[in-house]
Amino acid sequence: MTASQARSAAGATPASGGLHARQPKAIHSALTVLEEVARCGAGVTAREISDNLELPRATAYRLLNVLVQDEYLVRTPDLSGFALGRKVVELANLVTPPRPPEAVRLIVDGLRDGIRGGVHLVRYEHGGLHVIDPDPDFPPSEQAHVNRLFAGSAMGRLLLAERSQPESASGAQLFADIRRQGYAQQFENVRSGYGCLAVPIRDRSGLLVAGLCLSAPRSRLENPTALIDLLQVGARELAPLLA
Repeated sequence: MTASQARSAAGATPASGGLHARQPKAIHSALTVLEEVARCGAGVTAREISDNLELPRATAYRLLNVLVQDEYLVRTPDLSGFALGRKVVELANLVTPPRPPEAVRLIVDGLRDGIRGGVHLVRYEHGGLHVIDPDPDFPPSEQAHVNRLFAGSAMGRLLLAERSQPESASGAQLFADIRRQGYAQQFENVRSGYGCLAVPIRDRSGLLVAGLCLSAPRSRLENPTALIDLLQVGARELAPLLA
């Protein structure tokens, strides 16, 4: 919700030099309404929200309309109630990406059975990456998928090579090598003595949508041809399920 919408919802007017005293209250009220819809479930009515929160009926209606307008809520098909909207779902997925379907997990588990090391499935969306199926026996380091450290991990380099303009000649060469080889790699940037390989998963148009990543001791990854072949076979099987 924008500041102007919050002011409108609470009947506040702008004040120079910062937030008006009533603006934080309006924002808090809107968030409280959002929480109440989540608690009550789809179909809760404006009257129920007003009564549960002890809000004036007119205030509840104004806040609900703002939240619907900004797509944090939607009206139920019969228009009698409200449910959580698209933006709430997107925010939840950014924090905890949805678990991939069983067909996807079976393919990834098959790769884990045949490769010693951590095999992770990564999804690329909203300009970042999300590990949607981490290897439970070899969890990925948090550093491997922190946005500001993308250049230090194979899974991050795969995304950077696809979407970024390099800031240096060495960066340009790195990205060119990734595009030429068809995979990304890194050694010891995330964990001493270890490295990582990442192969892309693309949709029918060639857009990068996901990646398969393998973390293992460096000595096993310095001649990666056989491992890359296995990961690329898995990537081809996963592509139609993730595109």
